[in-house]
Amino acid sequence: MVALRLIMAPLAMHLRRSVTVHRWTPVRKCSLAGCSYKLRHQLHPVWQSPLSIPGGRRQSPINITLRDSVHDPHLKPLKIRYDPSTCTQIWNNGYSFLVEFDDSTGKSTLSGGPLLNEYRLCQFHFHWGESNAVGSEHTIDGTLFPAELHLVHWNSSKYKSFEEAVMEGDGLAVVAVFLKIGKRHEGLQKLVDALPAVRHKDSVVEFTGFNPSCLLPTCLDYWTYSGSLTTPPLTESVAWIIKKKPIEVSHGQLAVFRSLLFTSADEEEQKSMVNNFRLQQPLMNRTVRSSFSPFLGSMEPQLQTGQ
Repeated sequence: MVALRLIMAPLAMHLRRSVTVHRWTPVRKCSLAGCSYKLRHQLHPVWQSPLSIPGGRRQSPINITLRDSVHDPHLKPLKIRYDPSTCTQIWNNGYSFLVEFDDSTGKSTLSGGPLLNEYRLCQFHFHWGESNAVGSEHTIDGTLFPAELHLVHWNSSKYKSFEEAVMEGDGLAVVAVFLKIGKRHEGLQKLVDALPAVRHKDSVVEFTGFNPSCLLPTCLDYWTYSGSLTTPPLTESVAWIIKKKPIEVSHGQLAVFRSLLFTSADEEEQKSMVNNFRLQQPLMNRTVRSSFSPFLGSMEPQLQTGQ
């Protein structure tokens, strides 16, 4: 096992940025192209051919069914403490754009909620579609949103680094926030203004002083379940925390997301960065818990995606 970890360390270092690492584990074949027949749009190349994925039973994303989610009164509010000074840069990794943070200290952390330990913020990124009809990875009673934000944290109480934590079942915690079309989001605009500088794959630009707390809804309610990364290597290491209420962004702000490219500047064929999401995975007898009673009040006003 020690030898395996020595081999894995350099690969896991790359995962911190590109989420590309390999680990020995039972796998099953999955052709995501085969189950995307009902989606008549371009998929990212990573999902256009068969790939080996972990053979476990906690893959993500999933559809959250309100009537089947279980209210857990013991779930506590999240404790989120983000320091803008830890924000460092934006990187187009050819799949999405990552806003990266200095996680060498515990200045930007997540705890509370379903978590038993403290987790450090490493990066955040988005998934979005080519139109407002698709884009989110998770769904609520089958409802899709135009985009979904993922804030990625690693368990700094138990592990020494992101590279170590990503290999463990309790290594990561990801806070997910749905985006819906509405008024312009003033907090997001600083990020939107910087995106043209990272239009092409592998481009990086300095990005400092940004507090991602501005991207969180004021509503404290959330769902939580045990799952996986939604990009290769799809390791089952994630405590997912899905915020109930979406945030509003404008058509124009999402249009800038869609102006980015999967391809580098020197590639002959340029491909628009759209539909960079993974399709739904089976729940496999997992329980989705909620910090609120799903039957108190209507969810309908919060599930308007804005077509």
